[in-house]
Amino acid sequence: MQRNVSLCCTVLALLNMGEYMHPFFRAPYLDLTTDQVKAKLDRGDPFRFIDVREPEEYAIARIEGAELLPLSRAAEWIGTLDPGQEYVFFCHHGQRSAYVAAYVASNLGFTRVANMTGGIEEWSLRIDPSVPRY
Repeated sequence: MQRNVSLCCTVLALLNMGEYMHPFFRAPYLDLTTDQVKAKLDRGDPFRFIDVREPEEYAIARIEGAELLPLSRAAEWIGTLDPGQEYVFFCHHGQRSAYVAAYVASNLGFTRVANMTGGIEEWSLRIDPSVPRY
């Protein structure tokens, strides 16, 4: 059991390394900064902005225009995603959303998938200080 937990942590850490990894190991999704995501929103780019945090977290802080699809309920919603759409996933710090982005890109074969690095925490610090930090 301990070995499995260590292996899972290692895999998640590798997935989160983004563009700094060797291309062979890199998950086929983009890492976008909060500034890049804000620019996409400001331009009106067509994409789904998905918050994978839990409802309790969403009740504390949220980003306008984002859609809540909790990671804990992914089995219910993951099959409803449209492979023709672009997705930007985020969470509190960017770890859970990186996992979702990697899964959607690698296992479902979606090609227009991104993770917002730093999550809602970074959004609050850099983009919109009115979004509560927790």
